[in-house]
Amino acid sequence: MIKYQDVAKKIKQTIYQQQLAKGTQLANIEGLINQYQVSRSTIIKALNCLERQGVIYQVQGSGIFVRERKKRGYLNFLQSHGFTVDLEDVYGSSTVFNVDIIKPCSKVKENLQCDDDEEVYFVKRLRYVEGKLYGLEQSYYRKKLICYLNKEIVENSIFNYIQENYNINIGFSDKYMQVIKLDAEMAQYLGLQAGEPALCVEEIFYTSSGEPFDFSKIIYHYENARFCIQNHSK
Repeated sequence: MIKYQDVAKKIKQTIYQQQLAKGTQLANIEGLINQYQVSRSTIIKALNCLERQGVIYQVQGSGIFVRERKKRGYLNFLQSHGFTVDLEDVYGSSTVFNVDIIKPCSKVKENLQCDDDEEVYFVKRLRYVEGKLYGLEQSYYRKKLICYLNKEIVENSIFNYIQENYNINIGFSDKYMQVIKLDAEMAQYLGLQAGEPALCVEEIFYTSSGEPFDFSKIIYHYENARFCIQNHSK
């Protein structure tokens, strides 16, 4: 994990563990530098990260303040840290169907910018939040970057595994959304009827250096999935 991400995580944990109320003022930048023993640039990057996540807001000349926490169980559509991290306030689990090494189809190859001889890991799993079926996820990981996956790993957070075991810093993502009607196969997985609506989200995740490593498609259960957007003006 990059240093500023680690500091951002620690600040966030402090806010939530101490249950700091909306509007609570945090230490200023100098105080945070002394507290975490890091550089000014690291603290500024950490605060900007937390502001993008909707955890804090900064008022020039006044200070750093706690923002109202998002409602429990809502997925923040502006975040791109993986399903488990984005829904860390609730218990989540997975049912895994596939962890296969395959040759990518043309669409996957294009989105991941694969070479002709590359293989990818194909992962299919159902995602649950507090026992309710949230969505069907199908993901493709470049094997040249993510060398090993198995069922035990993908039952938990793949992104946490990647950051802890590979020299990969997750940078940003491109997200595409479309309302669709379920076909018979998707409906069966989700326990719904063919022809019922669903939100389909395709997302390409990149390393901090701009190299794509994960192409995922999630079909969300229209009755159970909930979303929010915590934006900021900057």
